[in-house]
Amino acid sequence: MRIGILGSGLMGAKLGTIWARAGHEVVFSYARSEQKLKKLARDARGNARAGTPGEAAREAAALLLAVHWSRIDDVLKQAGDVSGKVIVSCSLPMNADDTDLVIAHTSSGAEALAKRFPKARVVSAFNTVPSEVLFGVFEARRKASRPSLMYCGDDARSKKIAAELIRDVGFDPVDAGPLRIARYTEPFALLVAQLAYEGDEGPELAYRFERFGK
Repeated sequence: MRIGILGSGLMGAKLGTIWARAGHEVVFSYARSEQKLKKLARDARGNARAGTPGEAAREAAALLLAVHWSRIDDVLKQAGDVSGKVIVSCSLPMNADDTDLVIAHTSSGAEALAKRFPKARVVSAFNTVPSEVLFGVFEARRKASRPSLMYCGDDARSKKIAAELIRDVGFDPVDAGPLRIARYTEPFALLVAQLAYEGDEGPELAYRFERFGK
C-alpha cells in the first residue's frame, strides 16, 4: 500500500518508518527541513522516500495526518485535492500551548476535519497512544497478546484500511464506531498523555481491552 505521511514529526516519522519496514511504500513530507525527510527515508530501510505534501498525497491509498492542529489547513492545502482520499488522522484539536482541547464534548477534531474536507474519508486513529511506545509495539507484534488501539470513522472501506495499518504496527484494532465517537477518544488521549508524561514510569504506555463473560 502507498502511504503519504503529512507531518513527519514524532508520530509521523515513527509510523511511517514502521509501515515502510512492514512492506508499504511510504512518502515522508512536511518537516522542518528536506534533509530530515531524506534521513527518515534512509533510516526507514524500506520502500520510503522524501517528498512534498503534494507528492505524498498523489496516488496514495491512505494519508496519515500527523501535524499540530494549527497546521492542518496549511498541510492539506499543500497536499492538494484530497477528494476520495482516506485520511487517517492522529491530530488532536489542541490549543497553541498544548494544554487543552479547543473542540470537545459536542463535537471533535476528527468531525471538524471531515466537515472542512467533506469529500475526504476521515478515520481517527493513533492519537490514543504516545509515540514512544510505537517501536516497542512493532517489535513485539508477533506476541499472542497485543495492546489495543481504538479507531472510528463513517466509511467502512476506509476503516478497513485503517485497521490493516493498525495491525501492521502491532496493535489489535478496536472499532469504536462512527466518527462522532472521536468526541470520547480525543479526551481519552489526554488521559493517556497524563499517565505517560506526568507519571513516574515513563511514556512507553499502551492499553488493552479484555472481554469477559463469554
